[in-house]
Amino acid sequence: MNQIADTISWADFQKVDIRVGTILSAKPFEKARQPAYILTVDFGDAIGVRKSSAQITVHYTPDDLRGRKVAAVVNFQPKQIANIMSEVLVLGFPDADGAVVLVGVDGDVPDGGRLF
Repeated sequence: MNQIADTISWADFQKVDIRVGTILSAKPFEKARQPAYILTVDFGDAIGVRKSSAQITVHYTPDDLRGRKVAAVVNFQPKQIANIMSEVLVLGFPDADGAVVLVGVDGDVPDGGRLF
């Protein structure tokens, strides 16, 4: 997927609700087909705490992730993955080998803030 996607309108972009949250916990996801963690992420009072399955084991350990700020899509339909319901999509970019590197948040921002 090296080509740029089709042009969208501002209204289309606004349909994707990307928020910042703080990872409260990260645990190995033993039942996942690919190595992954189960993340518990706090998005503040308005959204609350949500879970996500994330295939980010190449570059991160659970200890690296606790307390880290992440960006995530919070308005996708939840998806059943093995024995958990993944409620948000934590965002990242592929490295040269295709392993996920998380999108960083530069600075201290409150949980729940929306990307614009």
